[in-house]
Amino acid sequence: MGTVNAKGLRPGLYAITDGKLLPPDRLVPAVEAALRGGATLVQYREKSLPHAERLRLSSNLVAACRNAGVPLIINDDPQLAKRVAAGGVHMGQSDGSLASARRLLGDDAILGATCHASLDLAAEAIESSADYLAFGRFFSSGTKPDAPSAEPGILGEARAFEKPVTAIGGITLDNGESLIRAGADLLAVVGGLFDGDDTVIEDRARQFTRLFAAHHPLF
Repeated sequence: MGTVNAKGLRPGLYAITDGKLLPPDRLVPAVEAALRGGATLVQYREKSLPHAERLRLSSNLVAACRNAGVPLIINDDPQLAKRVAAGGVHMGQSDGSLASARRLLGDDAILGATCHASLDLAAEAIESSADYLAFGRFFSSGTKPDAPSAEPGILGEARAFEKPVTAIGGITLDNGESLIRAGADLLAVVGGLFDGDDTVIEDRARQFTRLFAAHHPLF
């Protein structure tokens, strides 16, 4: 597998859940299928369920990811990440302070930051102790159709920060290779992974894993 940093981040498929694609009864089996296929990072992203349900589901996901040796990242909710002992949290530009999340979760937590198409935002995230930088969207996205667009060249430029670089936004098996070649260490995939049954999800994850094996220098 790929080179692992001190916090367990390694190149590969970054599986991001979506409540519209994965109702509560399907969430954990679908993530387990992605893990069997080789996902190296998982994010629980859920905006609409009651807190108690999010707490239950994220606790189950922590266990599933721990069994696979893969960190679970919680989207936008450091308090929930702390309560379920998740691997870390991902913060958007309007979702609170990375520095506050670091103080709450401690030095060992993984902090990810949305940088859209801005190296300036990436530099600010690094100053606030981000562990990985997420850029995008690179293609049309059903999850965030109004997100600002980004050009693949920013992935290579962002490598100067010497932190893992994540690409997100409309990524599929058909277009993912181009982003790995452009400099992505992680491909964050939502619909291009989870829009299908568990057999389809596992197969897609394996195919993404093969893309990294073929095209990422550190995999």
